[in-house]
Amino acid sequence: MEIILKPIITEKATNDSELRNRYTFVVSRFVNKIQIKKAIQEKYSVTVEKVRTQIYGPERSTKYTKKGIQNTKSKIIKKAIVQLAEGDTIDFYSNL
Repeated sequence: MEIILKPIITEKATNDSELRNRYTFVVSRFVNKIQIKKAIQEKYSVTVEKVRTQIYGPERSTKYTKKGIQNTKSKIIKKAIVQLAEGDTIDFYSNL
């Protein structure tokens, strides 16, 4: 099972990483904070001080089509905001 699915690179997350040394990732929703901390320390060779998690429920929407009403919902997403030790950084753009 993969723990870290992908990093979130938005304007807000980039600003947070530059000013406060926090990085945001989309993680599997079945893992806990300890597993997230170990996975990030192994993958990026950094020291993690704190892990915050957020679970976003599915967004539901209704579409009116020729065949009738279609009810849909999106996936459940779990985000992890990771606070690194002072002096440690993660460069997402070096792997491109």
